[in-house]
Amino acid sequence: MTYKKKLIEVAIPLAKINEESAKQKTMGAAPHPQNLHRWWARRPLAAARAVLFAQLVDDPSALSEQFPTEEAQEVERKRLFDIIERLVVWENTNDQALLAEAHAEILKSCDGDLPNVLDPFGGGGAIPLESLRLGLPTFTGDLNPVAVLIQRAMFEVPQRFGGNGPVHPDARISRALWAGAEGLAADVDAYGRWMQQEAKSRIGKYYPDVVLEDGSKATPIAWIWARTVKSPDPSWPGHVPLVRSWVLSKKPGKPTVWVEPIIDRESKTIRYEVRTGGTPGEASVERGKGTCIATGVLMTGDYIKAEGCAGRIGQRLLAVVGESPGGRVYCSPDLDQENSARVDVPDDIPLGKIGIDPRNIWVTLYGLDEWWKLFTPRQLVALTTFSDLIENARERIESDAVASGLDLDGVRLRDGGTGATAYADGVITYLAFVIDRSADYWSSICSWHASNSQVRETFARQAIPMTWDYAEANPFSGRMGSWESMLKTTVRAIPTLHTPIAGETAQRDARARIAEVGTCLISTDPPYYDNISYADLSDFFFVWLRRNLADVWPDEASTLLTPKAEELIANQYRAGSKKAANEYFESGMQEVFAEAARKADPRFPAAIFYAFKAAEDSSDGLVSTGWETFLNGLLHAGYAITATWPVRTELANKIGSKANMLASSIVLACRPREVTAAMATRGEFIGALRAEMIPAVRLLQKENIAPVDMAQSAMGPGIAIFSRYPKVVEADGSSMSVRTALSLINEVLAEALSGEESEFDADTRFALTWFEQFGHNPGPAGDAITLATAKNTSVAGVETSGIASSRDGKFRLLERDELDESWDPASDSRLTVWESTQYLIRALDDSETSAADLLRRIGQGFGERARQLAYLLYGICDRNKWAQEAGAYNMLVTAWPEIERLAGDSHVEGPVDDDRLF
Repeated sequence: MTYKKKLIEVAIPLAKINEESAKQKTMGAAPHPQNLHRWWARRPLAAARAVLFAQLVDDPSALSEQFPTEEAQEVERKRLFDIIERLVVWENTNDQALLAEAHAEILKSCDGDLPNVLDPFGGGGAIPLESLRLGLPTFTGDLNPVAVLIQRAMFEVPQRFGGNGPVHPDARISRALWAGAEGLAADVDAYGRWMQQEAKSRIGKYYPDVVLEDGSKATPIAWIWARTVKSPDPSWPGHVPLVRSWVLSKKPGKPTVWVEPIIDRESKTIRYEVRTGGTPGEASVERGKGTCIATGVLMTGDYIKAEGCAGRIGQRLLAVVGESPGGRVYCSPDLDQENSARVDVPDDIPLGKIGIDPRNIWVTLYGLDEWWKLFTPRQLVALTTFSDLIENARERIESDAVASGLDLDGVRLRDGGTGATAYADGVITYLAFVIDRSADYWSSICSWHASNSQVRETFARQAIPMTWDYAEANPFSGRMGSWESMLKTTVRAIPTLHTPIAGETAQRDARARIAEVGTCLISTDPPYYDNISYADLSDFFFVWLRRNLADVWPDEASTLLTPKAEELIANQYRAGSKKAANEYFESGMQEVFAEAARKADPRFPAAIFYAFKAAEDSSDGLVSTGWETFLNGLLHAGYAITATWPVRTELANKIGSKANMLASSIVLACRPREVTAAMATRGEFIGALRAEMIPAVRLLQKENIAPVDMAQSAMGPGIAIFSRYPKVVEADGSSMSVRTALSLINEVLAEALSGEESEFDADTRFALTWFEQFGHNPGPAGDAITLATAKNTSVAGVETSGIASSRDGKFRLLERDELDESWDPASDSRLTVWESTQYLIRALDDSETSAADLLRRIGQGFGERARQLAYLLYGICDRNKWAQEAGAYNMLVTAWPEIERLAGDSHVEGPVDDDRLF
């Protein structure tokens, strides 16, 4: 079957997509959908929006009648790139004119017949939200009830009540016009503030102010506690603290504030004093092993775990961090502050066992095996108090909604209601999310961030580690970690959710959801092998959502904990072994994508995000079990891969920064494989690679794909060739593995890039080969003479060109900072691509303008070849793990479009004659 290629199958403006994706990952508590509720490994909205647009819009090469020449196709492709480059900018998210322009392009490519878009692994809702923003009929779902509730709050509730003003009397009179979900957000804020006032009146006595030395008072921001265990040394009868860091504040130019343990050997007691200046003591626990600070006796990890499982871990207050009129204060603990935390555990705590996953969840090893045990009694009192206020709030919301004109029809939100009852359901859904966000900051897994002087949340990473010295936030401080700050962050996220149409979600596994929706375009972000235990981690929130929203969303809150057995990840602790986990993941993915292939709208490719980790790379340049298993499942499901694009979400704006070396995910464009496809031999596969990958690599270079992304981008054309055959047969008759195919693709990519050497001058060809073997280190001069002869140059000539030094029987290439600072390309009688590249990088270290000035003098011929050389040098550096040098070449290519623009136009002509290349 013939089909029109879509933009995603040919080229996309990857640099801009990556740039904006990285920016959106650093937005913190700014207004953004990701701040509605915690979810793990969300894809950046910029990437989701760009991928969807590129899935739907025709590539100009598919419209040969309209664009008969490559030049015409390139002009049209640039126009489409411009739309994407504007779409991905966060500030343009609600630019209605731009969204209308994008929607019109999509309609045109679909001949007016929009597809149903489905993300069967909906998770945090990024892809469905962006599909709705583009005006597409959108369906999603997830097995996990927490994810489904997030999705309902993202693209069902705001759309149902969008454009309405708030119902709270105070909020209603604050302004006349309310756009999108602004009125909904105002009500969440108003009733959330009421809950805070009510809670403070009930439990504020448990959070007393700190009395300072001068008699004045400070509001506590956080109490810093240490877990304790009985010393194994018989000479010390009491408990001793387990502390990873004694530091409370460490900022440049200011003395360190820290806690000093004062040991009284006569009374066998320990007290704690806050110090300013001086040197903090060493940690008393590291990697699960401890030291008794009183006697120096070591505590094994097994001893500490045994004490924990026996319920014998205690806690002591180390310090109180407060806010006074004079600023931040750090106070030594006193008995009143310590006693204020001694409250009874409430009766109605949320129950549920914590899952077993020693790789990501460590607390169970220490006896914290139920979710309520992660919270101190005072934290449980706060969370249950706010939870109790949910029902009180819904009564007030419903009453105020009736007073504002909504019908009291009794129809619930889950049943499609739009009246006062449904509106109250919607508002308390968000208030329950505020409680979840508070739980993230109000557990005994929270730590203290000494550099920022604030509480670090439970899920600072995708795991639940054991925290020894923990920070207990004050719900009523008004600072980071307080109810007020949690409410503010949630409220600011709500207006960013409004879309022109509503989406539809359901709690289903992916296979059932695909079958249910029918013919569709798939754009999805499936689980990543064993990277994240979504179900186990999300139970942390589910036990609170179940308590607070069982009446609003009874179907999602019907189980004690989230479903585990059907979750499609490679969890060896559930499966019983790594092998069984691997087989379960691969077969599950195969089933899902086989169903997706059967239900695929044939007009469009599927797009699948895979979370690629640099740690998955092995020494031989291949990839790990996770990536290989995922590809196996996808190919055995009957899909052929037509393109791959690495999407990075780390800012990579410094030469040599680690971010230059990482891709966070790969987007695969896939179509169902033709049923008539014939198998191929190994030789036929390699021949097809060589015939088709070289022009594909040239196109990627033309689109300025960064060197750091080239291997993964070029994998697309290569794996597309491999996946179009039902089987590639090895010489012994066996089927070629994905791992072998990827290895061959890498080899042909290297051939394609090295084939460009013929376009370089002899000195550059010599330098390239020498660099691959020696880098900038000295090597034998005899070897240099032999190589120079083979490259049709001489050692003396290479020295004359100014790029190398030969003395005392040793030869080496000069580093950039050793090159002649007075160099002028116009007067250089032996100009080389090598030195042009190095001088351009040195100029770029100063600024893009400086690099552009140099490009203008070098000329387009040398400039373009310098860019080609940067690709080759990046590959050499990457293979040799020369990260800083690799980053330099990557940055030159990445900055090239801007350098060219600043130099004048895309066809800069300089005074240098290209004939001097040879």
